[in-house]
Amino acid sequence: MQSTATISSACPLFPAADPSASAAWYCDRLGFMQTYADADYAMVRRDGVQVHFWRCTDPAIARATSAYFYTASVDGLAAAMQRAADGGRIQMPQDTAWGMREFYIWDPDGNLLKFGQDLGPKR
Repeated sequence: MQSTATISSACPLFPAADPSASAAWYCDRLGFMQTYADADYAMVRRDGVQVHFWRCTDPAIARATSAYFYTASVDGLAAAMQRAADGGRIQMPQDTAWGMREFYIWDPDGNLLKFGQDLGPKR
C-alpha cells in the first residue's frame, strides 16, 4: 500500500538584499516569470519550479546558499541562460566524477544555482 504522505516538490528560498530586484533579474536573465513581489518577499516560476526570495541584509548568508535543479538538457539550458553572466557569474557545463553534467550560476546576491543532468551508468 502506497502512502499518500509524500513530498511532491520543493522550492528554494533565497536571501536577497532586494527581493523585487532579484526576481526581476531571474526573469530578465534566466527566463523565469514573476508571480509575486513586495518589499520583503518575491516569487518566480519557470518550467513548474518556483524560487522564492526573502529580504536579507547580510550578504554572507546568500554567499552560503545554494540549490540544485535537475534538467534533461544541461547544455541546452546553459545556452539559454548564458546571458546570466551579465550581472551574475556562470560556469559552463562540465562532466563530473559523480556521473552528472553540471553548470553553475551565481546570482547578483551570491546565491549559487546548480543545474545537473544525469549521464547514466558509467561505461
